[in-house]
Amino acid sequence: MEYSPHCHSTQPVKNKLFVFCIMLSLWVYMLYCCAGYCCTTPTFMMEERDSRNPPRPLQKQDLEMFLKSQSRDLLNNESDADSKGDGWEENKGDVVYDEDSGVAGALNGSETKKLPQAIIIGVKKGGTRALLEFLRLHPDIRAVGAEPHFFDRNYEKGLEWYRELMPETQEGQLTMEKTPSYFVTKEVPGRIHAMSKDTKLIVVVRDPVTRAISDYTQTRSKKPDIPSFESLTFKNITANLIDTSWSAVQIGMYARHLEQWLQFFPMSQLLFVSGERLISDPAGEMARVQHFLGLRREVTHKHFHFNPAKGFPCLKRPEGNSKPHCLGKTKGRTHPNIDPDVIQRLQDFYKPFNKKFYQMTGHDFGWD
Repeated sequence: MEYSPHCHSTQPVKNKLFVFCIMLSLWVYMLYCCAGYCCTTPTFMMEERDSRNPPRPLQKQDLEMFLKSQSRDLLNNESDADSKGDGWEENKGDVVYDEDSGVAGALNGSETKKLPQAIIIGVKKGGTRALLEFLRLHPDIRAVGAEPHFFDRNYEKGLEWYRELMPETQEGQLTMEKTPSYFVTKEVPGRIHAMSKDTKLIVVVRDPVTRAISDYTQTRSKKPDIPSFESLTFKNITANLIDTSWSAVQIGMYARHLEQWLQFFPMSQLLFVSGERLISDPAGEMARVQHFLGLRREVTHKHFHFNPAKGFPCLKRPEGNSKPHCLGKTKGRTHPNIDPDVIQRLQDFYKPFNKKFYQMTGHDFGWD
């Protein structure tokens, strides 16, 4: 048999190639394992890292910035800081947005945008901003800060546009929004019903005379040259003829507006919150709201601190000694002095509307 050196020289090359393939396979496997470990890092570790370098909530801020650019007051055709979500002195997101749950949800991909299951539909100058911020303290509620005005101004843009304005929520969380002009806009009840007949509706109401004066005060702060409250209230003051076309007067005729809503929704799906009690007993009124929404009672007296200077309750966290967050300078304005005779005439005007409203809701708000 003839000897061939080529036969023997190829064997070491094959061995080296075999070892190289094994090493390459092990290296790829280790790289895969490392990548898999990073993706499955426990949430609490990621949250600790994010607390040092918190991510910018782009979607939330960008949407609120967009909404702030829209015109706000349907009935008075004026810009309203409250509708922009600007009614608090400090960054509301720092107080009410649960960053931990937001980070965890974003990491595990469990958050989605939903159409609101509950809406604060009114009324303007009733205390809707305060109620919304109180509700945003609840871990099971996510709400858009600015007023979307979808059902009264932007309805032609469609439900998907509306959905995109909503914050992302996890399973079991409730999506909410508030737009006070909904309650007095006749097309809105049918439109909300078309979206979902099961929508829960919340209306914050207060003494219609006080509400009208507050409404006027807000307008005058932006337009100091407007006529007096007295001259706007009456078509003919001598004949005692109230001008019901003026929005400040019209909004307070609650019974008339409620009739439109009861054509589409049963009374069991509407909750009427007392604006007066929301100030004097915020925890008690919040207990009613949480029960109505089917939520456990999380927002209690521990979350409130009354500020005598402002005349409003401020928000605080139950734990720690952090500074309470109060309503901003656009809230709690000093009302002008109104002729007592004009106030009495307005009270007499509203009495039959109030009486009917009490009967319809089964609750005496004590305004008369």
